[in-house]
Amino acid sequence: MKIYTKTGDNGQTGLIGGTRVWKNNPRLETYGTIDELNAFIGMLTTSRIPDDILEFLQNIQHKLFAVGSHIATDQSKISLKAASIIREDDIIKLEKEIDRMDEKLPPLNNFVLPGGSASGTTAHVCRTVTRRAERKIMDLIQSDIAIDATILKYINRLSDYFFTLSRYLTVSEGYKEFSWKKEI
Repeated sequence: MKIYTKTGDNGQTGLIGGTRVWKNNPRLETYGTIDELNAFIGMLTTSRIPDDILEFLQNIQHKLFAVGSHIATDQSKISLKAASIIREDDIIKLEKEIDRMDEKLPPLNNFVLPGGSASGTTAHVCRTVTRRAERKIMDLIQSDIAIDATILKYINRLSDYFFTLSRYLTVSEGYKEFSWKKEI
């Protein structure tokens, strides 16, 4: 299989289902942001992080492929494949992992600034890209493109996960968190 198809040379690409759209179509912007997030997660996995965190991040990467596939599917032409569906159980797994890490963290009394450790800061980058993806998904929903509500919920919880992960990695690596100060 060749990596190049030449079918996008005129500025269009195909959705799952065959619909041709411009490459700056909101769907492509959205699943492109999901792809960007996946790449940043990949960068985070190259950090020295515990094996259980690495395994959890890799699971998230697989789920993000499902999210991207969901967004890329023109449901007016073709039904979603099972691999493109995010389930409530996926959200529960994120919540349990957030709770597990949060139990080991000092109480949160201030806003936390990105920084402290390289891996913690990379998790903050993942959080901000996740929030952008969430906004783009909302744009699709508001323009009447069929997106399952579980997708939005998963992405929302995923940003909470990355915030907690950033704190967890920074603290567990022995670094200090940076708190926002109202006046400097």
